[in-house]
Amino acid sequence: MPMDARTVTAADAAYQVLKEAGKPLHSREIVHRILTAGLWTTTGKTPWATVSKDIQVDIKRNGAHSRFRQTAPAKFTVADTPALFPDLAKSAGEAGLGGALTVPGDQMSFLDAAVHVLQNLREGERMLHYREITKRAIAAQLIHTKGKTPESTMAATIGTDIRRREERGERQRFVREGRGMIGLIKELPIGVAAQIRKHNAKAREELLKRAKKGTPGEFEELVETLLVAMGFEEVERTPMGRDGGVDVRGTLVIGDVVRIRMAVQAKRWQANVQRPMVQQVRGALGANEQGLIITTGKFSKGAHKEAERSGAPPVALMDGEQLAHLLARHQVGAVRQEYVLVTVDSDEPSSKRLRPGNAYRQR
Repeated sequence: MPMDARTVTAADAAYQVLKEAGKPLHSREIVHRILTAGLWTTTGKTPWATVSKDIQVDIKRNGAHSRFRQTAPAKFTVADTPALFPDLAKSAGEAGLGGALTVPGDQMSFLDAAVHVLQNLREGERMLHYREITKRAIAAQLIHTKGKTPESTMAATIGTDIRRREERGERQRFVREGRGMIGLIKELPIGVAAQIRKHNAKAREELLKRAKKGTPGEFEELVETLLVAMGFEEVERTPMGRDGGVDVRGTLVIGDVVRIRMAVQAKRWQANVQRPMVQQVRGALGANEQGLIITTGKFSKGAHKEAERSGAPPVALMDGEQLAHLLARHQVGAVRQEYVLVTVDSDEPSSKRLRPGNAYRQR
């Protein structure tokens, strides 16, 4: 069950976003990612100012022990994050060795600590509430935090991991049930897991191949359909030839509170999208709008650098691979089928009922 964003502070949400980014971000970009992920809600007109103030208060109060570092005006990063060690994090993630990854000072990330705690449940336990996971992780000195709400950070971290893996079509580590209950998903047999990954990868390749075919107008229609499937409201295409760099506009509504107006440029391109295209979209933004470029190809380094430019209105970039994942996830041109694989605990007598959780639901 998704966590209640109203219980998370701006600083906690910013910490989670920066920890995942693994690099300094401007306060406006931090807020964009926070609201997009639904980690925090606000009715204020200048949420980036609130985030900057809360982070600076944390730095001033805790000094060298603060979990944040300021690298430039309104630009921040975190002091301790596995994302700063991408090779280690990537290797551990691919191998499924969550509890084996530590960062300097023998401190685990919140995700690694959660995996470790759930791998060492007590007899009769199948799942734990995220508050209990946090309590045991702190008691075992797996994590050390200066934050006042580590439970919220734990819930946000696990929730983000689940969403990211679903978007990328990766195997999930965690399962959520009830109000805040978290468990580990059991391993699929190697052959079955490999076949599912291979099948899904081919399906995404076919979705992208189809997106590259047809006319530019048909691709704009596909993007419009995807935005509606993703939960955007007031979605409308602009007249071709008079779009000024914007093909589709829509409003992303988060929790019936936050409304983000998006101006989208759809590019059915084989070549990389370059920096000038990002500048064109930014120049076409209306008041209180944010930009998004969706392409069937990729983006150049210059385009990424321009999109992340400090102090400029935010422009998000979605390449072909990300587009294919979202098309599959939201069933645009695809159908998600579910199968239930039941496994029996080797240490359970056959006369006992299978406990809930021994079935893996593959999507």
